[in-house]
Amino acid sequence: MGEVQTRTVSTVSTDLRIDPALRAFVADELLVGLDLEPDGFWSVLAELQQRFAPRIAALLAKRDEFARQIDAWHREHRAGDPAEYESFLNSIGYLVSPAQPRLTVTNVDDEIATVPGPQLVVPATVPRYALNAANARWGSLYDALYGTDVLSLDDIEPGYQLGSGYDERRGAQVIAEADRLLDELFPLAAGGHGDATAYAVRDGALVVRTAAGETGLADPAQFAGSTGDADAPTAVLLRRNGLHVELTVDAEHRVGRQHHAGVADVVLESAITTIVDLEDSVATVDGEDKAHAYRTWLGLMTGALTATFEKGGKTVERAVHGDRTYTAPDGSELVLPGRSLMLVRNVGHHMSTDAVRAADDQPVAEGVLDALVCATAALHDLRGLGRYRNSRSGSVYIVKPKQHGPDEVALTAELFGAVEQALGLDHGTLKIGIMDEEKRTSLTLDACIAAAQDRCIFVNTGFLDRTGDEIHTDFEAGPVVRKNDMKSTAWLAAYEDRNVDVALAAGFEGKAQIGKGMFAKPAAMAELLATKGAHPQAGANCAWVPSPTAATVHALHYLRTDVLARQKELAGRRTDRRQLLVVPVLDRELTADERRHELETNAQSILGYVVRWVGLGIGASTVPDLEGVGLMEDRATLRISSQLIANWLHHGLVTEDEVRETFARMAALVDEQNAGEPGYRPMAEDLEGSESFQAALELVFSGRAEPNGYTERALTGWRQKAKARA
Repeated sequence: MGEVQTRTVSTVSTDLRIDPALRAFVADELLVGLDLEPDGFWSVLAELQQRFAPRIAALLAKRDEFARQIDAWHREHRAGDPAEYESFLNSIGYLVSPAQPRLTVTNVDDEIATVPGPQLVVPATVPRYALNAANARWGSLYDALYGTDVLSLDDIEPGYQLGSGYDERRGAQVIAEADRLLDELFPLAAGGHGDATAYAVRDGALVVRTAAGETGLADPAQFAGSTGDADAPTAVLLRRNGLHVELTVDAEHRVGRQHHAGVADVVLESAITTIVDLEDSVATVDGEDKAHAYRTWLGLMTGALTATFEKGGKTVERAVHGDRTYTAPDGSELVLPGRSLMLVRNVGHHMSTDAVRAADDQPVAEGVLDALVCATAALHDLRGLGRYRNSRSGSVYIVKPKQHGPDEVALTAELFGAVEQALGLDHGTLKIGIMDEEKRTSLTLDACIAAAQDRCIFVNTGFLDRTGDEIHTDFEAGPVVRKNDMKSTAWLAAYEDRNVDVALAAGFEGKAQIGKGMFAKPAAMAELLATKGAHPQAGANCAWVPSPTAATVHALHYLRTDVLARQKELAGRRTDRRQLLVVPVLDRELTADERRHELETNAQSILGYVVRWVGLGIGASTVPDLEGVGLMEDRATLRISSQLIANWLHHGLVTEDEVRETFARMAALVDEQNAGEPGYRPMAEDLEGSESFQAALELVFSGRAEPNGYTERALTGWRQKAKARA
């Protein structure tokens, strides 16, 4: 990935050359309190590198050979008949014999096995965001309704605007909607929550006082607990589909004073799980960056992570929340987690890092380094050394992306086993989340699961990376359809359905997560509420959201849909694998305006993301599109956009001159969109000297030759140059 810039390295007894920042992190932070010594840690890494790096290289070479054979077939057959394409893929070993996996994974936490709900993905390089995500296990419904577009201000009166302070008219609107949702999800035996004047607990049951008398829940089993005096509780806990909802009662609070029963907030159990990301949403190009990212994961495992920042003219320090304690209906103590269950996403097999160089001067396999560091950090949790427990079942959850087929999944499983053995962990402690985001994995998902059936706790779909790999795999088949049109293609619908079908057939119900991808518009919560309910209806027991607020809004879908029951309904469905082999090439000639708009849209998207990655080291951010709509973007977004332009360039729909001219125009627009961003270096004033602009061009012009269309090589090289210049 390039040389570490302006930094010296030191040699230890293992003959590894280790970036000083990373070496100091391991010795002074990671291993403190553990019975491990730095030399021993690095010796383990050296042994793992020697054992696994050659095999990783062989698997990457196998990918390249498949690519050459598929390119040659498409040059002869173009898109081809799906049955003929399937026969060819079988003949070269790209496809494998169908498997019948059956999960045997054990010691899985309820948040993964039995409690469906939203899932956050947060960059490990921003501790404040990681803390927000960890604490997003519980989220205010009032805040989510008050501060977003879920409830239209025009419903108060046309043109209504919020003031700077608390607005009672908006508050009344929020309270009315919360009452309506409570009636839908937790109906009363008589009347509605809007009639309540007080809540109480009597003989282990919820009592709701109204002007017409007392009533209770239509389903008394939905009452889960309370805090405070039984006759005047400070909190009422409800439960539906495994999720909890707390009515926080405080008649002295400014909202409680306005509420008819003194309810100051309705708090939903929201982000059940969070993926702390070391991959697509971070920009880590050297040892200093890696140490910074690892420090966040370690702080979450010990519970010691804090972040200090300015808000409203005051200095705020954020830390992880403690657990929540209630009195259960039978009078016993009920303790619920105060934090999201943390998973960590490592990098893919194709990544290497010169933060550590091996004895042969080769950069180490970054996924090997990630696995060892993340597992070592989790020892603090597994041994109960931290402030709070993450996994109460004694497991470590590592999501592994960018795997191509069962051989690569099997290698990951073996790597995890080797790390367990080195750290003295029981077999199966390190669990695997399989990202179903590469074409070969989609087509062989059953065999991929079988290769890790004693560790697998997660499969998910991801439109952007999967589309990027679809374009690259079938590059020679012809020019592909426009990016937005991909969403209505036959292969994508089959991909989404088959992922669920294979997982359910493998026994995921009650044992593992079936996930769906990201909702990319952080400000469009009304759209999220209207559309993302399709994911639990599809049988997914988790789906990605871009913010804690979005997690609270999305939690409403899991309160409405009994996902485990829905999975039973879907069991036995079998989506035809051949539908994934319908190549999404254009079936008509596009107009000049259509080609121009698609080129501009993707060029602006690429530049808007790359300029922050390369210039500022920001791996995930909200990037405004051509219409100014903010879209949450990471490297997956970049992959599809760069591959689409590269494909059109290859097939003559656009010319190199058109690409360069469009990128130059879009650079000026992106500069305007980022005006005022601290540290931002405009591109348009010196296109030749802008690392960000040159990186964006390279992603397109090298996109045909780049293995699997990945973006990390170009981004890393240009980011290192930008850091060296700065």
